[in-house]
Amino acid sequence: MKKPITLTVNGAARHDEVEPRMLLVHYLRDVLGLTGTHVGCETSICGACTVILDGQSVKSCTMFAVQADGANVTTIEGMAASGDLHPVQEGFWEQHGLQCGYCTPGMIMSAAQMLDRNPDPTVDQIRHGLEGNLCRCTGYQHIVEAVQYAARKMKDQAATGD
Repeated sequence: MKKPITLTVNGAARHDEVEPRMLLVHYLRDVLGLTGTHVGCETSICGACTVILDGQSVKSCTMFAVQADGANVTTIEGMAASGDLHPVQEGFWEQHGLQCGYCTPGMIMSAAQMLDRNPDPTVDQIRHGLEGNLCRCTGYQHIVEAVQYAARKMKDQAATGD
């Protein structure tokens, strides 16, 4: 028997009925068509499915959609504002922080949430903050540099009021 859920996804109110066993990642991808959130390991290890739920990064592959009832969810599709990339997205672009790109949406979501908590992280704090996200292509140096880029950009924007 389907259950009604109401939530806000990327700023838009949604009302749907879902099977209680439907995972949040499948709701986002299959019901809403937001395919930027990837299905990776389905065991909460790789982080490809990371979204921000009520200000916290969560692995949407181990959470039921009904658990998100009443929540505010942001996916990678909701990061860019008015056509401008979010500073973390821009950092990944400018610092070559991606290889195949499969892990990138989850990395960006985790990095954005980390920078909300700590706008001036050290390299060790960035590496620790991204521990729940795996890149299977290569090392993490460019990803760390992308987050550092985003931190600088966000600090500059805060200083200038942009």
